Amino acid sequence: MRRYPNLKTIAFIGNYLPRKCGIATFTNDLLQAVSKEGDQIDCWAIAMNDIPQGYPYPKQVRFELNVNSIAGYQLAAEFLNVNKVDVVSLQHEYGIYGGDHGNLILSLIRNLRMPVITTLHSILPNPNATQKKIINSISEISDKIVVMSQKAVLFLKDIYKVPQEKISLIHHGIPDLPFIDPNFFKDQFGVEGKKVILSFGLINPGKGIEVMIDALPTIIREHPNVVYIILGETHPNIKKEYGEAYRHSLQRRARELDIEDHLIFHNRFVDIDELCEFLGVADIYITPYLNKEQITSGTLAYALGAGKAIISTPYWYAEEILADGRGFIVPFNDSNSIAKKIIYLLDNEVEGHNMRKQAYIFSRKMIWKEVARNYLEIFDDLVQKRSYHPKSSSQRKSLRSTPFEMPDPKFDHLYRLTDDVGILQHANYIIPNRNHGYCTDDNARALITVLLAQNLSSEDKFINNYGYRYLSFILHAFNETNNRFRNFMSYDRKWMEEMGSEDSNGRAIWSLGFTIGISNIKEYENIPLIIFEKAVETLSTFTSPRALAFGLIGIHAYLSRFSGDRKMKRHRKEIANKLFEMYCQNAQDDWPWIENIVAYDNGKIPQALLMSGQWLQRRDMVEAGLQSLEWLLKIQTNEKGYLTPIGNNGWYPKGGEIARFDQQPLEAQSILEACIEAFKVTQDNKWINEARRCLEWFLGRNDLNLAIYDYKTGGCSDGLSATGKGRNQGAESTLAWLISLLNMYHLDTLLEIDIITKEDE
Repeated sequence: MRRYPNLKTIAFIGNYLPRKCGIATFTNDLLQAVSKEGDQIDCWAIAMNDIPQGYPYPKQVRFELNVNSIAGYQLAAEFLNVNKVDVVSLQHEYGIYGGDHGNLILSLIRNLRMPVITTLHSILPNPNATQKKIINSISEISDKIVVMSQKAVLFLKDIYKVPQEKISLIHHGIPDLPFIDPNFFKDQFGVEGKKVILSFGLINPGKGIEVMIDALPTIIREHPNVVYIILGETHPNIKKEYGEAYRHSLQRRARELDIEDHLIFHNRFVDIDELCEFLGVADIYITPYLNKEQITSGTLAYALGAGKAIISTPYWYAEEILADGRGFIVPFNDSNSIAKKIIYLLDNEVEGHNMRKQAYIFSRKMIWKEVARNYLEIFDDLVQKRSYHPKSSSQRKSLRSTPFEMPDPKFDHLYRLTDDVGILQHANYIIPNRNHGYCTDDNARALITVLLAQNLSSEDKFINNYGYRYLSFILHAFNETNNRFRNFMSYDRKWMEEMGSEDSNGRAIWSLGFTIGISNIKEYENIPLIIFEKAVETLSTFTSPRALAFGLIGIHAYLSRFSGDRKMKRHRKEIANKLFEMYCQNAQDDWPWIENIVAYDNGKIPQALLMSGQWLQRRDMVEAGLQSLEWLLKIQTNEKGYLTPIGNNGWYPKGGEIARFDQQPLEAQSILEACIEAFKVTQDNKWINEARRCLEWFLGRNDLNLAIYDYKTGGCSDGLSATGKGRNQGAESTLAWLISLLNMYHLDTLLEIDIITKEDE
């Protein structure tokens, strides 16, 4: 057995058994194989949890990480560093990590001190900008990228511009199975005397099993002793959203074709030993997948290693792995071709046996023993090189020498204020105050909070349930008789008006546009879309600049998803021009503002101007947004450099005095969001610093050096007065804090990508 003198400890990051998914199986198998080959090496795993309670992991899992726990990724990095791990093996697929397309994983690996080897389980040929940046960032951080096919190598080089020397091709690992006669196991499964066709893996509509079922009647006419075994549970994500609808549709299809007696479902996730028995019993293995874009397939690799006669559709991995007579390729969604190839193999056993032999011989380099050796050689070599050329601890932190620490999002007070109607407006300290009932303003903010928390909280699934309540409230608030939203509702569920303020209508439009634009819950779409369109029609008649700004931000969010909606683009242009005209009519050199008073939620106006100017290619709008935001920050900064939001005890009238108190969380939130937008438009880092200054106001960097965010309750005081912070923690202030924090986390994960991209350049 070869020794690996530079390796004492290896950590693997990914999903892990008993979680039911292909990555979990791969991570488990790779760890076990590496541990066996490097028998003196300590191998253990960091497992990703997609459910709060986690799984009953084996002892090899030493650290559990909830996929949406932002702080958890940095804690995991610290855990790896403290334990002096020699090398980290990361399994990557977009869907298994938190954040936007899984970008939270960057905050883990970028803080590691040891070499990182990343295995890419999927590579998109047409990635969006974020997806491409993530892979580029992972490639830049990683010391080596492992892929499992030549096609993947080409994609990395041509699409993602990863240097050839950084890429290694190591085949998908497979168990070392004997080359046996399929009849050996058939009596154990009650299929003796039958010809068995097998598909296995987690079931979902992309597997194309219905196409194979449609081929069965033709096959059975020629070979009545054929049975088709479908082995595997429905994929957990599909099951969560659609239940067993797909599996039931397959069963109905079999009944309609009168072939039920030839179809066997095994609806369970089997361990490796039982899987090998199922593979052993199969005469023919088939993967009738419907899409070409699959860069690897563990199930196909396993079938190859079992020496099966294989038929597959031409997805990328199948075309490569089944070349040179190792299997048959048939067109996508073509039952007739499948039937012909299966009948041919059943009629020509000698040719089928030769195909099996070719597959089995090729697969010997794919057995886990060989794969483990390949990985270990890379691990050992990289650790040795790192000892000669250590990476400076500052090498990856040149743009962020001092980390900006933020609390984890805490939703306890949000839940406390919410009942089955929606979120209550006020609280006596932290006790919900029912006397004032509800309002559309706060439910709109609450809905935006939930949407921002998508993929950024370990409570993601839980808070989505609250999102339905807030959305339901806003939809119920819409009055069809005047196409306006009501605002105030008493605790006994009675509307207190027929038409709310323009500002409350603007906030409702903002929340609905946000819902349509960024929600990952499909059920959020249809009804909001109808009401959103009606409400935007009314928005153009408004005169409140804040209402127009709120609405514009919602329209921008909507158009980020449906960019081709020409009618909505006309509305955006009309409303943006109206807001800009208001600004131009009132702004002066010494008063670059839209009104003769600086009041509340002021940051929304420059934010809307910046968004509109960028998308309408109006430099004058962008300049107006930047100029007004600079001025707002200037007049709301004290002599110590702290943010000092204009107080609501008089505001700041033109020619008058600036009210120092009471300072409102809503103002800090609005300025923070405007600063983030200014950074996106200008890429000037000063706006990041200004946004952080706004968040720090909540945390105690203010006139009184008092944190108005309550770490214990998760709530936020209603304001800062000359005598201290408010004792009550109402909805508006708590939501202002959460929206600010979540926006900063979105900015932070964006910066993780951009920093690496800039360093690479």
